[in-house]
Amino acid sequence: MNASTHDTPLPGTRLDPIPMLMVAGLALIALPLVDGFSTWLTLTVAGLAMGMIIFIVASGMTLVFGLMDVLNFGHGLFITLGAYVACSVMGGMTGWTQADSLLANLGAILPAAVIGMLVAGAVGAVFERLIVRPVYGQHLKQILITVGGLIVGEELIKAIWGPQTLPFALPQALSGAVLMGDAAVEKFRLLALAVGVLVLLLMLWVLNRTKLGLLIRAGVENREMVESLGYRIRHLFIGVFVAGAMLAGLGGVLWGMYQQAVIPQLGSQVNILIFIVIMIGGMGSTLGCLIGSLLVGLMANYTGFLVPKAALFSNIALLIVILMWRPQGVYPVASR
Repeated sequence: MNASTHDTPLPGTRLDPIPMLMVAGLALIALPLVDGFSTWLTLTVAGLAMGMIIFIVASGMTLVFGLMDVLNFGHGLFITLGAYVACSVMGGMTGWTQADSLLANLGAILPAAVIGMLVAGAVGAVFERLIVRPVYGQHLKQILITVGGLIVGEELIKAIWGPQTLPFALPQALSGAVLMGDAAVEKFRLLALAVGVLVLLLMLWVLNRTKLGLLIRAGVENREMVESLGYRIRHLFIGVFVAGAMLAGLGGVLWGMYQQAVIPQLGSQVNILIFIVIMIGGMGSTLGCLIGSLLVGLMANYTGFLVPKAALFSNIALLIVILMWRPQGVYPVASR
């Protein structure tokens, strides 16, 4: 049976609580290790925000794998495209981004994010048609050809925007931090946290509560039956691939703003985190992707503060520990 997200439980339904408790457990373990509660709160909010950005980026890839059984190593291309397009759009709206008004700033971010998502989705449609479709059902060929597509895409991005690093400044009202007691929490990270929660709820609602989600899930299980009812499964799956590319584009916008710079290799760099997250969560599991993203975000921030030299290896160590405990990830789809 194909791996699928169709059996990802909705919030509130009965599910294995241990992986979710791991997120809280990791935060509690870090509490006595850092220098005071305010520092811990700052690191925790920063880690959760980073985790939600990673979730948005990774959710598109796990969605495509879960529903279409496609290993798309070219996912990073859509991330980079989203970041570059949004950077260009916001670069032409300096009057809005440099205003002190939060509404004006959001008025610049929203069209930049939408255009970034649309461009990533359009390129995703072409990518699926020319590169992925000929290798459906052939994982090894999917890996090789999508890596090639990513490399070609990066070179095209260099040809359009140049190979140099482009600054991606935060809008005025989202720069700086807000005080929560003695803890300083960056404003942008609160926005990223809110966007991540919205994306998660929207994904769960579409997949589990709409006719479109029902058709996609049914198509994964019995394609012939759904086609006999007059629905074009191929069109539905193309839509899933495009949706995954658009999510990557949105994630790229947030990641570019998070880093405050964009480079042609941005997607390739984030791909490493995506694979760690997906392996921790379980291939094709939306909920597992969320748990993996939060664990990776928290671990990166805690170790970056406590043992900076170990920060690069902390998520690899986390992955090894979890795979020794659950070799198929915290929410193995096949066993649910």
